[in-house]
Amino acid sequence: MARLHDIVVDSAHPASLARFWAAALDGYAVAPYDEAELARLRGLGIAGPEDDPTVLLEPRDGGPRLWVQLVPEPKRVKNRLHLDLSTPDLSAELDRLTALGAGILARYDDHVVLLDPEGNEFCVAEGA
Repeated sequence: MARLHDIVVDSAHPASLARFWAAALDGYAVAPYDEAELARLRGLGIAGPEDDPTVLLEPRDGGPRLWVQLVPEPKRVKNRLHLDLSTPDLSAELDRLTALGAGILARYDDHVVLLDPEGNEFCVAEGA
């Protein structure tokens, strides 16, 4: 039986999109770059974390890891899979997420559809 291990988001610039998701999601942080990882990146011809093609967001609570990976093509159509977030105060959370760079796509009775800074859809609903 399989279990969820990682969630991967395609991106034109993984470092900046990873920073958005680290700020947007409670309990996640961009994984630190130690000297061994920086040396590995340099060995691949990558100048540093800002140009890393695969940025890891580590969960603090044991949830799935979130990776943001570089892809050459732009997003063209609606996501076939998206994240659903919940918050105790929807209005305040929408203000916070839009201040981080999200855009509101649609409002419904029970949730709001947003776009992250690269146009990936996600939903936010009021709840625990």
